[in-house]
Amino acid sequence: MEQNQGELRQLNPHNYAQKLGIEFADPLLLSRALTHRSYLNEHPESLEDNERLEFLGDAVLDFLVGAWLYNRFPEMPEGNLTRLRSALVRTENLAQFAISIDLGEAMLLGQGERQGGGHERPALLCATFEALIGAIYIDQGIDAVKEFIEPMLETAAQSILRGNKDKDPKSTLQEWAQSQGMGTPYYKTVSSYGPDHAKSFVVDVHIGNSVHGTGIGHSKQAAAKIAAEQALKSLKIIY
Repeated sequence: MEQNQGELRQLNPHNYAQKLGIEFADPLLLSRALTHRSYLNEHPESLEDNERLEFLGDAVLDFLVGAWLYNRFPEMPEGNLTRLRSALVRTENLAQFAISIDLGEAMLLGQGERQGGGHERPALLCATFEALIGAIYIDQGIDAVKEFIEPMLETAAQSILRGNKDKDPKSTLQEWAQSQGMGTPYYKTVSSYGPDHAKSFVVDVHIGNSVHGTGIGHSKQAAAKIAAEQALKSLKIIY
């Protein structure tokens, strides 16, 4: 279905499966994985949204990423493995995986959600990617998921390690501030906006009496991480 100029082209689930190169034994699983609850509200003929598949896919990813890291980096200490796993499965990284496979083009969103840019929102991209993993797992088993995800993990892990992105920005900022005798950073939610199902939060990070970074995210935790990362950049701790 072609949309107006400037709007995202919508891929139907069948065409998207072909684009992925995956033949689903149960095509309805893929349709369900792509269906956001906002679409279900406008299309009652659809049987289910993707939230249960998202739950399953999250668990499958946690296991597979942990197993992959264990085998891929046999000399890496447990603490480093934990940080790297957290970096690989965090919302922003899974959203990048989704972007790399053009998942936004296939997500089934309600009209308001779509017009509001839901197909580009990291939280929705991440959730739909997890649901897709859940669908592949049910349809074709764990080996198919491994074949699908491991090339992405290899590329992402190398990028994370090169840029020291496995370290949590809040922890890094706290370590730096305390080493400088500036005390512990604290985070303040200064505003929020948007509907309840897609609310955004604005969080400032303070060190002493100064604001050093501001983050916007779909949870206070996500916004705080972004604020910490911005502070690290503004303080020239990372680039």
